[in-house]
Amino acid sequence: MSSAKEMETRTRIAGPAAGFEAGSVADIALLLEGTYPYVRGGVSSWVHQIISALPEIRFAVVFIGSEPSMYGPAQYQFPANVTHVETHYLLRQDSHAKPRARTGNRSAFAQMDGLHTHLRQGGEIPDDEMMDAFTRLGSANGISQEDFLHSKASWEYITQQYRERCTEPSFVDYFWAIRAMHAPLFVLANIAAGLPPVRAVHAISTGYAGLLGAMIRLRRGIPFVLTEHGIYTKERKIDLAQATWLHDHNDDVCNTLHDEMGYIRGLWIRFYEQIGRMAYGQASPIVSLYEGNRQRQIADGAAAERTRVITNGISLERYHTALARRPDTVPPILGLVGRVVPIKDIKTFIRTLRILVNRRPDIQGWIVGPEDEDPLYVIECKELATSLGLNDNVKFLGFQDVLDILPQLGLMVLTSISEALPLVVLEAFASGLPCLATDVGSCRELIEGRGGEDSALGAAGSVVSIADPEVTAEAALALLDDTARWHEAQRAGLARVARYYNDKLMFSSYRSLYMEALGSGSSGSSGSSGSSEIPGSAGFSASAGGAAAHPVLRMGA
Repeated sequence: MSSAKEMETRTRIAGPAAGFEAGSVADIALLLEGTYPYVRGGVSSWVHQIISALPEIRFAVVFIGSEPSMYGPAQYQFPANVTHVETHYLLRQDSHAKPRARTGNRSAFAQMDGLHTHLRQGGEIPDDEMMDAFTRLGSANGISQEDFLHSKASWEYITQQYRERCTEPSFVDYFWAIRAMHAPLFVLANIAAGLPPVRAVHAISTGYAGLLGAMIRLRRGIPFVLTEHGIYTKERKIDLAQATWLHDHNDDVCNTLHDEMGYIRGLWIRFYEQIGRMAYGQASPIVSLYEGNRQRQIADGAAAERTRVITNGISLERYHTALARRPDTVPPILGLVGRVVPIKDIKTFIRTLRILVNRRPDIQGWIVGPEDEDPLYVIECKELATSLGLNDNVKFLGFQDVLDILPQLGLMVLTSISEALPLVVLEAFASGLPCLATDVGSCRELIEGRGGEDSALGAAGSVVSIADPEVTAEAALALLDDTARWHEAQRAGLARVARYYNDKLMFSSYRSLYMEALGSGSSGSSGSSGSSEIPGSAGFSASAGGAAAHPVLRMGA
Protein backbone atom coordinates (compact mmCIF):
# COMPACT_ATOMS: atom_id res chain seq x y z
CA MET A 1 0.00 0.00 0.00
CA SER A 2 1.15 3.54 -0.65
CA SER A 3 2.80 5.63 2.02
CA ALA A 4 1.47 9.07 2.89
CA LYS A 5 4.45 10.68 1.19
CA GLU A 6 3.89 8.74 -2.02
CA MET A 7 0.18 9.50 -2.01
CA GLU A 8 0.92 13.22 -1.91
CA THR A 9 2.59 13.02 -5.31
CA ARG A 10 -0.64 11.70 -6.83
CA THR A 11 -3.03 13.62 -4.69
CA ARG A 12 -6.17 12.78 -6.60
CA ILE A 13 -6.71 9.16 -7.53
CA ALA A 14 -9.86 7.40 -8.61
CA GLY A 15 -11.13 3.91 -7.71
CA PRO A 16 -10.92 1.09 -8.51
CA ALA A 17 -14.42 0.79 -7.13
CA ALA A 18 -16.45 -2.27 -8.03
CA GLY A 19 -19.80 -1.24 -9.43
CA PHE A 20 -18.82 2.41 -9.78
CA GLU A 21 -17.25 4.21 -12.69
CA ALA A 22 -13.71 5.26 -11.82
CA GLY A 23 -13.67 8.92 -10.87
CA SER A 24 -17.46 9.14 -10.66
CA VAL A 25 -18.98 11.85 -8.49
CA ALA A 26 -18.82 10.84 -4.84
CA ASP A 27 -21.90 11.11 -2.67
CA ILE A 28 -20.03 11.96 0.53
CA ALA A 29 -16.55 13.47 0.91
CA LEU A 30 -15.11 12.48 4.29
CA LEU A 31 -12.82 15.20 5.68
CA LEU A 32 -10.30 13.47 7.94
CA GLU A 33 -7.72 15.23 10.08
CA GLY A 34 -4.74 13.14 11.11
CA THR A 35 -6.66 9.85 11.12
CA TYR A 36 -7.85 7.47 8.38
CA PRO A 37 -6.20 5.88 6.45
CA TYR A 38 -2.69 6.51 7.82
CA VAL A 39 -3.20 6.38 11.60
CA ARG A 40 -4.76 3.49 13.47
CA GLY A 41 -7.10 4.24 16.34
CA GLY A 42 -10.72 4.42 17.39
CA VAL A 43 -11.70 7.19 14.98
CA SER A 44 -10.02 5.52 12.00
CA SER A 45 -11.65 2.18 12.84
CA TRP A 46 -15.02 3.93 13.01
CA VAL A 47 -14.48 5.57 9.59
CA HIS A 48 -13.60 2.22 8.04
CA GLN A 49 -16.68 0.67 9.67
CA ILE A 50 -18.99 3.32 8.20
CA ILE A 51 -17.56 3.11 4.67
CA SER A 52 -17.64 -0.69 4.65
CA ALA A 53 -21.17 -0.93 6.03
CA LEU A 54 -22.73 1.45 3.47
CA PRO A 55 -21.63 -0.01 0.10
CA GLU A 56 -24.40 1.78 -1.78
CA ILE A 57 -22.85 5.18 -0.94
CA ARG A 58 -19.83 6.46 -2.88
CA PHE A 59 -17.20 8.04 -0.65
CA ALA A 60 -14.32 10.40 -1.33
CA VAL A 61 -11.57 10.39 1.29
CA VAL A 62 -9.80 13.71 1.93
CA PHE A 63 -6.94 13.29 4.40
CA ILE A 64 -5.21 16.34 5.87
CA GLY A 65 -2.08 15.87 7.95
CA SER A 66 0.75 17.98 9.25
CA GLU A 67 3.76 16.87 7.19
CA PRO A 68 4.64 13.69 5.27
CA SER A 69 7.34 12.53 7.67
CA MET A 70 4.76 11.95 10.39
CA TYR A 71 2.84 9.29 8.45
CA GLY A 72 3.82 5.91 7.09
CA PRO A 73 1.93 3.54 4.80
CA ALA A 74 -1.86 3.46 4.72
CA GLN A 75 -3.13 1.22 7.51
CA TYR A 76 -6.42 0.29 5.86
CA GLN A 77 -7.42 -1.21 2.52
CA PHE A 78 -10.00 1.03 0.88
CA PRO A 79 -13.40 -0.61 0.39
CA ALA A 80 -14.77 -0.77 -3.16
CA ASN A 81 -17.09 2.22 -2.67
CA VAL A 82 -14.21 4.66 -2.15
CA THR A 83 -14.07 6.36 -5.54
CA HIS A 84 -11.63 9.19 -4.85
CA VAL A 85 -8.73 9.85 -2.45
CA GLU A 86 -6.76 13.01 -1.68
CA THR A 87 -3.85 13.51 0.71
CA HIS A 88 -2.73 16.98 1.79
CA TYR A 89 -0.19 18.36 4.26
CA LEU A 90 -0.69 21.66 6.04
CA LEU A 91 2.92 22.19 7.10
CA ARG A 92 4.83 21.20 3.97
CA GLN A 93 7.78 23.54 3.62
CA ASP A 94 8.88 22.58 0.09
CA SER A 95 5.66 23.64 -1.63
CA HIS A 96 6.43 27.36 -1.64
CA ALA A 97 8.11 29.23 -4.47
CA LYS A 98 11.53 30.73 -3.83
CA PRO A 99 10.96 33.83 -1.65
CA ARG A 100 11.12 37.20 -3.37
CA ALA A 101 10.21 40.70 -2.31
CA ARG A 102 6.51 41.49 -2.82
CA THR A 103 4.37 44.55 -2.20
CA GLY A 104 1.17 42.67 -1.37
CA ASN A 105 -2.45 43.77 -1.44
CA ARG A 106 -2.91 46.26 1.41
CA SER A 107 -6.64 46.63 0.80
CA ALA A 108 -7.12 42.87 1.08
CA PHE A 109 -5.28 42.83 4.40
CA ALA A 110 -7.45 45.72 5.58
CA GLN A 111 -10.61 43.78 4.69
CA MET A 112 -9.28 40.73 6.54
CA ASP A 113 -9.10 42.87 9.67
CA GLY A 114 -12.89 42.77 9.89
CA LEU A 115 -12.83 38.98 10.13
CA HIS A 116 -10.14 39.12 12.79
CA THR A 117 -12.26 41.57 14.77
CA HIS A 118 -15.18 39.11 14.73
CA LEU A 119 -12.85 36.32 15.83
CA ARG A 120 -11.49 38.35 18.74
CA GLN A 121 -14.98 39.28 19.90
CA GLY A 122 -16.31 35.73 19.56
CA GLY A 123 -19.52 36.79 17.81
CA GLU A 124 -21.30 35.30 14.81
CA ILE A 125 -19.62 35.98 11.47
CA PRO A 126 -22.03 36.75 8.61
CA ASP A 127 -21.91 34.14 5.84
CA ASP A 128 -21.15 36.68 3.12
CA GLU A 129 -18.24 38.12 5.08
CA MET A 130 -16.82 34.67 5.83
CA MET A 131 -17.21 33.56 2.21
CA ASP A 132 -15.50 36.73 0.99
CA ALA A 133 -12.60 36.11 3.36
CA PHE A 134 -12.22 32.47 2.33
CA THR A 135 -12.40 33.17 -1.40
CA ARG A 136 -9.73 35.86 -1.04
CA LEU A 137 -7.30 33.34 0.43
CA GLY A 138 -4.91 32.34 -2.33
CA SER A 139 -6.65 34.39 -5.02
CA ALA A 140 -5.04 36.89 -7.37
CA ASN A 141 -7.16 39.79 -6.09
CA GLY A 142 -6.88 38.78 -2.45
CA ILE A 143 -4.02 37.42 -0.35
CA SER A 144 -1.85 34.72 -1.84
CA GLN A 145 0.22 32.47 0.38
CA GLU A 146 3.35 34.08 -1.03
CA ASP A 147 1.97 37.53 -0.15
CA PHE A 148 1.20 36.39 3.38
CA LEU A 149 4.67 34.95 3.86
CA HIS A 150 6.84 37.45 2.02
CA SER A 151 5.06 40.75 1.27
CA LYS A 152 5.59 44.17 2.78
CA ALA A 153 1.82 44.53 3.30
CA SER A 154 1.81 41.36 5.42
CA TRP A 155 4.75 42.58 7.49
CA GLU A 156 3.03 45.91 8.08
CA TYR A 157 -0.21 44.21 9.13
CA ILE A 158 1.49 41.79 11.53
CA THR A 159 3.62 44.49 13.15
CA GLN A 160 0.57 46.74 13.52
CA GLN A 161 -1.41 43.95 15.20
CA TYR A 162 1.53 43.22 17.50
CA ARG A 163 1.73 46.83 18.63
CA GLU A 164 -2.04 47.06 19.18
CA ARG A 165 -2.84 43.61 20.59
CA CYS A 166 0.09 41.64 21.93
CA THR A 167 0.83 42.04 25.64
CA GLU A 168 4.04 40.03 25.66
CA PRO A 169 7.48 41.43 24.92
CA SER A 170 8.69 38.94 22.29
CA PHE A 171 7.82 40.01 18.75
CA VAL A 172 9.66 36.94 17.44
CA ASP A 173 7.27 34.60 19.29
CA TYR A 174 4.26 36.56 18.07
CA PHE A 175 5.47 36.68 14.46
CA TRP A 176 6.04 32.92 14.17
CA ALA A 177 2.81 32.12 15.98
CA ILE A 178 0.83 34.21 13.48
CA ARG A 179 2.59 32.55 10.54
CA ALA A 180 2.05 29.05 11.92
CA MET A 181 -1.59 29.82 12.64
CA HIS A 182 -2.45 31.21 9.21
CA ALA A 183 -0.30 29.20 6.78
CA PRO A 184 -2.57 26.11 6.89
CA LEU A 185 -5.58 28.23 5.93
CA PHE A 186 -4.16 28.75 2.44
CA VAL A 187 -3.79 24.99 2.00
CA LEU A 188 -7.39 24.49 3.09
CA ALA A 189 -8.59 27.16 0.66
CA ASN A 190 -6.80 25.37 -2.19
CA ILE A 191 -8.35 22.03 -1.19
CA ALA A 192 -11.81 23.60 -1.08
CA ALA A 193 -11.33 25.15 -4.51
CA GLY A 194 -9.90 22.02 -6.13
CA LEU A 195 -12.06 19.26 -4.68
CA PRO A 196 -13.91 17.46 -7.50
CA PRO A 197 -17.72 17.56 -7.46
CA VAL A 198 -19.30 15.81 -4.47
CA ARG A 199 -22.87 15.88 -3.22
CA ALA A 200 -22.13 16.50 0.48
CA VAL A 201 -19.19 16.70 2.86
CA HIS A 202 -18.78 15.07 6.27
CA ALA A 203 -16.03 16.27 8.64
CA ILE A 204 -15.09 13.91 11.47
CA SER A 205 -13.95 16.74 13.76
CA THR A 206 -13.96 20.49 14.00
CA GLY A 207 -10.45 21.97 13.81
CA TYR A 208 -8.95 22.08 10.33
CA ALA A 209 -11.25 19.37 8.94
CA GLY A 210 -14.30 21.24 10.22
CA LEU A 211 -13.02 24.54 8.86
CA LEU A 212 -12.49 22.87 5.48
CA GLY A 213 -16.09 21.66 5.62
CA ALA A 214 -17.27 25.22 6.30
CA MET A 215 -15.22 26.53 3.37
CA ILE A 216 -16.68 23.94 0.99
CA ARG A 217 -20.21 24.58 2.25
CA LEU A 218 -19.85 28.32 1.64
CA ARG A 219 -18.23 27.90 -1.79
CA ARG A 220 -20.62 25.28 -3.17
CA GLY A 221 -23.78 25.44 -1.11
CA ILE A 222 -23.75 21.69 -0.51
CA PRO A 223 -24.71 20.02 2.79
CA PHE A 224 -22.04 19.81 5.47
CA VAL A 225 -22.36 17.13 8.15
CA LEU A 226 -20.16 17.26 11.25
CA THR A 227 -19.42 14.42 13.66
CA GLU A 228 -17.23 14.87 16.74
CA HIS A 229 -15.94 11.86 18.62
CA GLY A 230 -14.01 13.85 21.17
CA ILE A 231 -14.52 17.60 21.47
CA TYR A 232 -11.64 18.88 19.35
CA THR A 233 -11.42 22.31 20.99
CA LYS A 234 -11.27 20.78 24.46
CA GLU A 235 -8.49 18.39 23.43
CA ARG A 236 -6.46 21.17 21.83
CA LYS A 237 -6.80 23.19 25.04
CA ILE A 238 -5.36 20.25 26.96
CA ASP A 239 -2.49 20.00 24.48
CA LEU A 240 -1.82 23.74 24.62
CA ALA A 241 -1.93 23.83 28.41
CA GLN A 242 0.83 21.20 28.46
CA ALA A 243 2.83 22.62 25.54
CA THR A 244 6.48 23.21 26.43
CA TRP A 245 7.18 25.10 23.19
CA LEU A 246 5.01 27.96 24.47
CA HIS A 247 6.75 30.17 27.00
CA ASP A 248 4.51 32.41 29.10
CA HIS A 249 6.21 35.68 29.98
CA ASN A 250 5.75 36.83 33.56
CA ASP A 251 5.43 40.56 33.01
CA ASP A 252 3.65 42.87 35.44
CA VAL A 253 2.05 44.78 32.57
CA CYS A 254 0.61 41.66 30.90
CA ASN A 255 -3.13 41.78 30.32
CA THR A 256 -3.65 38.14 29.43
CA LEU A 257 -6.61 35.86 28.81
CA HIS A 258 -6.09 34.36 32.27
CA ASP A 259 -3.62 35.46 34.92
CA GLU A 260 -1.63 32.26 34.53
CA MET A 261 -1.76 32.13 30.72
CA GLY A 262 0.47 34.03 28.33
CA TYR A 263 -0.83 35.96 25.34
CA ILE A 264 0.52 33.55 22.69
CA ARG A 265 -0.95 30.51 24.45
CA GLY A 266 -4.28 32.30 24.73
CA LEU A 267 -4.06 33.31 21.07
CA TRP A 268 -3.80 29.66 20.01
CA ILE A 269 -6.72 28.68 22.23
CA ARG A 270 -8.91 31.46 20.82
CA PHE A 271 -7.94 30.39 17.31
CA TYR A 272 -9.19 26.84 17.86
CA GLU A 273 -12.31 28.08 19.63
CA GLN A 274 -13.22 30.32 16.72
CA ILE A 275 -12.56 27.88 13.88
CA GLY A 276 -14.73 25.46 15.85
CA ARG A 277 -17.50 28.06 15.93
CA MET A 278 -17.13 28.55 12.17
CA ALA A 279 -17.67 24.83 11.63
CA TYR A 280 -20.67 24.75 13.97
CA GLY A 281 -22.15 27.73 12.15
CA GLN A 282 -22.16 25.97 8.77
CA ALA A 283 -22.80 22.32 9.70
CA SER A 284 -26.13 20.53 9.90
CA PRO A 285 -26.53 18.17 11.60
CA ILE A 286 -23.86 18.34 14.29
CA VAL A 287 -23.41 14.87 15.75
CA SER A 288 -21.86 13.80 19.05
CA LEU A 289 -21.46 10.36 20.60
CA TYR A 290 -23.23 11.03 23.88
CA GLU A 291 -25.34 13.66 25.61
CA GLY A 292 -22.50 15.21 27.61
CA ASN A 293 -20.62 16.09 24.44
CA ARG A 294 -23.80 17.43 22.81
CA GLN A 295 -24.15 19.85 25.70
CA ARG A 296 -20.48 20.80 25.33
CA GLN A 297 -21.02 21.53 21.63
CA ILE A 298 -23.94 23.82 22.48
CA ALA A 299 -21.84 25.62 25.10
CA ASP A 300 -19.11 26.10 22.49
CA GLY A 301 -21.46 27.72 19.97
CA ALA A 302 -23.46 24.98 18.21
CA ALA A 303 -27.17 25.65 17.66
CA ALA A 304 -29.05 23.20 19.89
CA GLU A 305 -31.68 22.46 17.24
CA ARG A 306 -28.99 21.20 14.85
CA THR A 307 -27.33 18.82 17.30
CA ARG A 308 -28.04 15.12 17.72
CA VAL A 309 -26.52 12.06 19.37
CA ILE A 310 -25.58 8.88 17.53
CA THR A 311 -23.73 6.43 19.75
CA ASN A 312 -20.95 4.16 18.56
CA GLY A 313 -21.64 0.50 17.98
CA ILE A 314 -19.71 -2.69 17.30
CA SER A 315 -20.35 -6.01 15.59
CA LEU A 316 -21.18 -8.42 18.39
CA GLU A 317 -20.66 -11.41 16.12
CA ARG A 318 -17.01 -10.44 15.62
CA TYR A 319 -16.31 -11.01 19.33
CA HIS A 320 -18.06 -14.36 19.78
CA THR A 321 -14.79 -16.26 19.35
CA ALA A 322 -12.98 -14.02 21.85
CA LEU A 323 -15.78 -14.60 24.35
CA ALA A 324 -15.67 -18.37 23.81
CA ARG A 325 -11.89 -18.39 24.37
CA ARG A 326 -12.14 -16.66 27.76
CA PRO A 327 -10.75 -18.94 30.51
CA ASP A 328 -12.80 -19.99 33.55
CA THR A 329 -10.43 -18.24 35.95
CA VAL A 330 -9.76 -14.49 35.87
CA PRO A 331 -6.28 -13.80 34.42
CA PRO A 332 -4.18 -11.47 36.61
CA ILE A 333 -3.49 -9.25 33.60
CA LEU A 334 -4.60 -5.63 33.21
CA GLY A 335 -4.71 -4.35 29.65
CA LEU A 336 -4.58 -0.80 28.36
CA VAL A 337 -5.47 -0.88 24.68
CA GLY A 338 -4.81 2.44 22.98
CA ARG A 339 -2.23 4.71 21.41
CA VAL A 340 0.80 5.42 23.59
CA VAL A 341 0.25 9.18 23.81
CA PRO A 342 -0.07 11.63 26.73
CA ILE A 343 -3.86 11.98 26.50
CA LYS A 344 -4.13 8.26 27.38
CA ASP A 345 -2.02 8.91 30.52
CA ILE A 346 -0.02 5.70 30.21
CA LYS A 347 2.17 6.83 33.12
CA THR A 348 -0.71 6.60 35.59
CA PHE A 349 -1.33 3.04 34.38
CA ILE A 350 2.33 2.18 35.01
CA ARG A 351 2.28 3.74 38.49
CA THR A 352 -0.91 1.80 39.22
CA LEU A 353 0.92 -1.41 38.31
CA ARG A 354 3.68 -0.63 40.80
CA ILE A 355 1.09 -0.43 43.60
CA LEU A 356 -0.66 -3.60 42.44
CA VAL A 357 2.55 -5.62 42.12
CA ASN A 358 3.45 -4.67 45.68
CA ARG A 359 0.24 -6.42 46.76
CA ARG A 360 0.14 -9.20 44.16
CA PRO A 361 3.46 -9.95 42.43
CA ASP A 362 1.69 -12.12 39.82
CA ILE A 363 -0.14 -9.16 38.27
CA GLN A 364 0.94 -7.94 34.83
CA GLY A 365 0.07 -4.84 32.81
CA TRP A 366 -0.05 -5.00 29.03
CA ILE A 367 0.12 -1.78 27.02
CA VAL A 368 -1.29 -2.62 23.60
CA GLY A 369 -1.30 -0.01 20.86
CA PRO A 370 0.70 1.98 18.29
CA GLU A 371 3.89 3.62 19.54
CA ASP A 372 4.78 5.74 16.51
CA GLU A 373 2.76 8.89 17.19
CA ASP A 374 4.81 10.35 20.06
CA PRO A 375 8.17 8.51 20.26
CA LEU A 376 9.50 10.70 23.07
CA TYR A 377 6.50 9.91 25.25
CA VAL A 378 6.96 6.20 24.54
CA ILE A 379 10.56 6.44 25.74
CA GLU A 380 9.45 8.26 28.89
CA CYS A 381 6.88 5.55 29.64
CA LYS A 382 9.37 2.72 29.15
CA GLU A 383 11.94 4.50 31.31
CA LEU A 384 9.30 4.98 34.01
CA ALA A 385 8.49 1.26 33.99
CA THR A 386 12.20 0.46 34.29
CA SER A 387 12.78 2.96 37.09
CA LEU A 388 9.89 1.44 39.05
CA GLY A 389 11.32 -2.05 38.66
CA LEU A 390 8.46 -3.27 36.47
CA ASN A 391 10.30 -4.73 33.48
CA ASP A 392 8.99 -8.20 34.35
CA ASN A 393 5.42 -7.01 34.93
CA VAL A 394 4.76 -4.30 32.33
CA LYS A 395 4.85 -5.26 28.66
CA PHE A 396 4.71 -2.87 25.69
CA LEU A 397 3.21 -5.01 22.94
CA GLY A 398 2.66 -2.42 20.20
CA PHE A 399 -0.20 -2.83 17.77
CA GLN A 400 -1.89 -6.23 18.07
CA ASP A 401 -5.07 -7.92 16.91
CA VAL A 402 -7.46 -7.05 19.73
CA LEU A 403 -9.31 -10.34 19.23
CA ASP A 404 -6.16 -12.20 20.26
CA ILE A 405 -5.49 -9.94 23.25
CA LEU A 406 -8.93 -9.62 24.87
CA PRO A 407 -9.37 -13.25 26.03
CA GLN A 408 -6.00 -13.09 27.80
CA LEU A 409 -6.92 -10.08 29.95
CA GLY A 410 -8.60 -10.03 33.34
CA LEU A 411 -9.47 -6.33 33.28
CA MET A 412 -9.55 -3.58 30.66
CA VAL A 413 -8.14 -0.31 32.04
CA LEU A 414 -8.40 3.22 30.63
CA THR A 415 -6.48 5.92 32.50
CA SER A 416 -7.18 8.60 29.86
CA ILE A 417 -7.53 12.27 30.70
CA SER A 418 -9.94 12.71 27.78
CA GLU A 419 -12.20 10.32 25.87
CA ALA A 420 -15.46 10.45 23.96
CA LEU A 421 -17.11 7.05 23.60
CA PRO A 422 -14.16 4.65 23.48
CA LEU A 423 -14.68 1.68 21.19
CA VAL A 424 -12.25 -0.38 23.24
CA VAL A 425 -14.72 -0.42 26.15
CA LEU A 426 -17.44 -1.82 23.89
CA GLU A 427 -14.98 -4.37 22.51
CA ALA A 428 -14.08 -5.44 26.03
CA PHE A 429 -17.73 -5.85 27.02
CA ALA A 430 -18.48 -7.92 23.91
CA SER A 431 -15.58 -10.25 24.77
CA GLY A 432 -16.78 -10.69 28.36
CA LEU A 433 -14.21 -8.36 29.95
CA PRO A 434 -15.12 -5.83 32.69
CA CYS A 435 -13.62 -2.33 32.51
CA LEU A 436 -11.98 0.12 34.87
CA ALA A 437 -11.94 3.65 33.45
CA THR A 438 -11.41 7.24 34.46
CA ASP A 439 -14.45 9.48 34.74
CA VAL A 440 -14.06 11.10 31.32
CA GLY A 441 -16.34 11.30 28.31
CA SER A 442 -19.04 8.64 28.31
CA CYS A 443 -17.04 6.12 30.36
CA ARG A 444 -19.29 6.40 33.40
CA GLU A 445 -22.48 5.81 31.43
CA LEU A 446 -20.85 2.92 29.57
CA ILE A 447 -19.89 1.22 32.81
CA GLU A 448 -22.80 2.23 35.07
CA GLY A 449 -25.56 2.88 32.52
CA ARG A 450 -27.55 5.97 31.52
CA GLY A 451 -30.30 5.49 34.08
CA GLY A 452 -33.52 3.50 33.98
CA GLU A 453 -33.35 0.07 32.39
CA ASP A 454 -29.75 0.65 31.33
CA SER A 455 -28.50 1.23 34.89
CA ALA A 456 -30.64 -1.66 36.12
CA LEU A 457 -28.33 -3.99 34.20
CA GLY A 458 -25.66 -3.27 36.82
CA ALA A 459 -22.11 -1.94 36.79
CA ALA A 460 -19.77 -3.42 34.20
CA GLY A 461 -16.69 -2.42 36.16
CA SER A 462 -15.53 0.66 38.05
CA VAL A 463 -15.05 4.38 37.42
CA VAL A 464 -12.17 6.27 39.06
CA SER A 465 -10.78 9.79 39.14
CA ILE A 466 -8.12 11.02 36.72
CA ALA A 467 -4.40 10.58 37.52
CA ASP A 468 -4.96 8.67 40.78
CA PRO A 469 -2.86 5.47 40.84
CA GLU A 470 -3.82 4.57 44.41
CA VAL A 471 -7.57 4.68 43.79
CA THR A 472 -7.14 2.93 40.45
CA ALA A 473 -5.15 0.12 42.07
CA GLU A 474 -7.74 -0.37 44.82
CA ALA A 475 -10.57 -0.52 42.26
CA ALA A 476 -8.64 -3.05 40.19
CA LEU A 477 -8.01 -5.31 43.18
CA ALA A 478 -11.66 -5.09 44.22
CA LEU A 479 -12.62 -6.65 40.88
CA LEU A 480 -9.74 -9.09 40.46
CA ASP A 481 -9.98 -10.45 44.03
CA ASP A 482 -13.78 -10.83 44.07
CA THR A 483 -14.72 -13.45 41.50
CA ALA A 484 -18.47 -13.06 42.09
CA ARG A 485 -18.30 -9.29 41.54
CA TRP A 486 -16.12 -9.79 38.45
CA HIS A 487 -18.70 -12.12 36.90
CA GLU A 488 -21.55 -9.72 37.74
CA ALA A 489 -19.62 -6.97 35.92
CA GLN A 490 -19.05 -9.31 33.00
CA ARG A 491 -22.78 -10.06 32.69
CA ALA A 492 -23.67 -6.36 32.88
CA GLY A 493 -21.20 -5.46 30.12
CA LEU A 494 -22.40 -8.22 27.82
CA ALA A 495 -26.03 -7.19 28.28
CA ARG A 496 -25.35 -3.45 27.86
CA VAL A 497 -23.33 -3.72 24.66
CA ALA A 498 -25.88 -6.08 23.10
CA ARG A 499 -28.86 -3.89 23.93
CA TYR A 500 -27.56 -0.37 23.35
CA TYR A 501 -24.33 -0.45 21.31
CA ASN A 502 -25.00 -2.74 18.37
CA ASP A 503 -23.37 -1.49 15.17
CA LYS A 504 -26.51 -2.22 13.14
CA LEU A 505 -28.26 0.62 14.98
CA MET A 506 -25.35 2.97 14.27
CA PHE A 507 -25.22 2.07 10.57
CA SER A 508 -28.98 2.58 10.24
CA SER A 509 -28.68 6.02 11.82
CA TYR A 510 -25.86 7.12 9.50
CA ARG A 511 -27.61 5.71 6.43
CA SER A 512 -30.64 7.85 7.33
CA LEU A 513 -28.43 10.86 8.05
CA TYR A 514 -26.70 10.59 4.66
CA MET A 515 -29.99 10.13 2.82
CA GLU A 516 -31.29 13.22 4.60
CA ALA A 517 -28.21 15.23 3.56
CA LEU A 518 -28.22 13.98 -0.04
CA GLY A 519 -31.89 14.77 -0.36
CA SER A 520 -31.62 18.24 1.12
CA GLY A 521 -29.69 19.86 -1.72
CA SER A 522 -28.23 23.08 -0.34
CA SER A 523 -29.83 22.98 3.08
CA GLY A 524 -26.52 23.33 4.92
CA SER A 525 -26.62 25.42 8.04
CA SER A 526 -30.28 26.30 7.80
CA GLY A 527 -31.53 22.76 8.41
CA SER A 528 -32.98 21.49 11.65
CA SER A 529 -32.12 18.09 13.01
CA GLY A 530 -33.73 18.10 16.40
CA SER A 531 -31.87 17.59 19.66
CA SER A 532 -33.31 14.31 20.86
CA GLU A 533 -31.02 11.31 21.18
CA ILE A 534 -31.30 8.66 18.50
CA PRO A 535 -31.12 5.19 20.06
CA GLY A 536 -27.97 3.45 18.94
CA SER A 537 -27.68 6.26 17.08
CA ALA A 538 -2.51 17.19 16.82
CA GLY A 539 1.61 16.60 19.22
CA PHE A 540 3.80 19.63 18.62
CA SER A 541 6.49 20.39 16.11
CA ALA A 542 8.94 23.25 15.85
CA SER A 543 8.09 25.77 13.17
CA ALA A 544 10.45 27.64 10.90
CA GLY A 545 12.96 29.66 12.84
CA GLY A 546 12.44 27.60 15.98
CA ALA A 547 10.69 30.46 17.74
CA ALA A 548 7.27 28.86 17.85
CA ALA A 549 5.60 25.61 16.95
CA HIS A 550 2.41 24.26 15.51
CA PRO A 551 -0.08 21.87 17.10
CA VAL A 552 0.22 18.72 15.01
CA LEU A 553 -2.98 17.05 13.89
CA ARG A 554 -3.68 14.19 16.26
CA MET A 555 -7.10 12.60 16.27
CA GLY A 556 -6.48 8.87 16.33
CA ALA A 557 -8.70 8.01 19.25
